[in-house]
Amino acid sequence: MTDYTPPKVWTWNKANGGTFASINRPIAGPTHDKELPVGKHPLQLYSLATPNGVKVTIMLEELLARGHWGAEYDAWLIRINDGDQFGSGFVEVNPNSKIPALMDRSGATPVRVFESGSILVYLAEKFGEFLPPKQPARAEVLSWLFWQMGSAPYLGGGFGHFYAYAPEKIEYAIDRFSMEVKRQLDVLDRRLAEVEYLGGKDYTIADMAVWPWYGGLALGRQYNDSATFLSVQDYENVQRWAKAIDERPAVKRGRMVNRAFGEPAMQLHERHDASDFETRTQDRLAAE
Repeated sequence: MTDYTPPKVWTWNKANGGTFASINRPIAGPTHDKELPVGKHPLQLYSLATPNGVKVTIMLEELLARGHWGAEYDAWLIRINDGDQFGSGFVEVNPNSKIPALMDRSGATPVRVFESGSILVYLAEKFGEFLPPKQPARAEVLSWLFWQMGSAPYLGGGFGHFYAYAPEKIEYAIDRFSMEVKRQLDVLDRRLAEVEYLGGKDYTIADMAVWPWYGGLALGRQYNDSATFLSVQDYENVQRWAKAIDERPAVKRGRMVNRAFGEPAMQLHERHDASDFETRTQDRLAAE
């Protein structure tokens, strides 16, 4: 309990503290002029390897693995803690100033696509992959995709923030969001007891959207010791699904792109060619 009483009218008069305080503000729009770089491929991705960013790099690598060479892409690192997402060029691509953002320059008129779920649907429809064309299978996949879009803020902005990042531990907040995240894990576990993948028998954009968030949690990769705290090992079907997707070669590559934290061998800050995975990771660059 605290002695804080909300004022009648809220005003922004101090930083809110916590790990990501520097990127939070109550207004939109750019803070500085900065054009975005443009590479050689039709698809230009501006991102960071957060769960939302990883969704899209997994999708692009999976498309390439299926032989869709039109999915070749340049991936540019957006350092959100440095405020890159508030540059004028980025805001032109995504007025919401959140990663990831995609520009498709394959046609006469460039197309901007923002919000990770929207990007997944756009790429699935563009290349005819990972999204069933017919009902009811299509509806099932889209339902799980949008389940993730609506549910993950409770995991990241709710549980993850108050458990791992907030400047103080608040029992009420941690209890509230822990309860909801465990309920969400149970939703997934019950579904995955019935089917191999979230949409059914086939791997789809629903799995690509959910896995970086809940698969990462199940595999103990998020929010310090949260896997122990939430007893994620109890969700056996989620564990099976998370481990199977983790072994996919395209997923392993997708996790590396725009990664600027963790082991240097897993960090590929920018990706402009498939060979970059073998030559441009941070450990190899440091050895040059």
